[in-house]
Amino acid sequence: MVNSFSKNVAPFVVTEIDLALKARCAGNIDLEFTHLENAHVIGQESTFWHVKVHILMLQWAARNSRVGEFLGQVARIIGAATKTAFGLVPKGNTGGANVSPFKVMPIKPEHQAAISRAKAGA
Repeated sequence: MVNSFSKNVAPFVVTEIDLALKARCAGNIDLEFTHLENAHVIGQESTFWHVKVHILMLQWAARNSRVGEFLGQVARIIGAATKTAFGLVPKGNTGGANVSPFKVMPIKPEHQAAISRAKAGA
């Protein structure tokens, strides 16, 4: 069963995923990953979206032959699947293997606004 936050945050996460796909189609793999990072920050308090975005990051790594990122995403998928429901997520973490999976990071105001709206049920 999808909780209300997962449902409410979906449009914001999907928007970033769609932007990632557009960037990929345009051949801009760096921008694609940036949008996946944005989706991660916005949706990481939802187990469903947290795991989904890490799977998309894993696929990105495989398509772009980024072995370190691929291996990092395998570990992050396991962590997202087992820890998110307990609130064990570092707020603002962008989710890439280039940062510690435990590092709390600042959240951009527009991302915080999306999270706040989703929590408020908007």
